[in-house]
Amino acid sequence: MATIKSLYSSAALLLVITAMAAQTMIVQSQQDCATTLTTLNTCGPYVVPGQSNMLPSPECCSALQNVDHGCLCNTLRIASRIPAACSLPALTCG
Repeated sequence: MATIKSLYSSAALLLVITAMAAQTMIVQSQQDCATTLTTLNTCGPYVVPGQSNMLPSPECCSALQNVDHGCLCNTLRIASRIPAACSLPALTCG
C-alpha cells in the first residue's frame, strides 16, 4: 500500500513539474516573439503610406526572415481584434 501511495505521489510530482516546464516554455516563447517583433522596427518606413522608397532595406528583410511565422500571424490576428474590443467598427482594407 505504501508503494502505491509513493507511486501516486511521484506521478503527481512529475505532472506538476511537467506543467511548470510547459508554462515556462510558453512564457519564454511569448517573450521571444515580442523581442523578435521589435526587430521589425527597421521595416517601419516601408509600411507608412506615402513613402517614396517602396523597397525594404536589407535590414528589414533580414528581420522579417528571422521572425517566426506563427508569432507574426498571431500578432496580426490579435491586432485585427483591437477595434472590436474598443467598440469601433472593424477594419476593412480594399
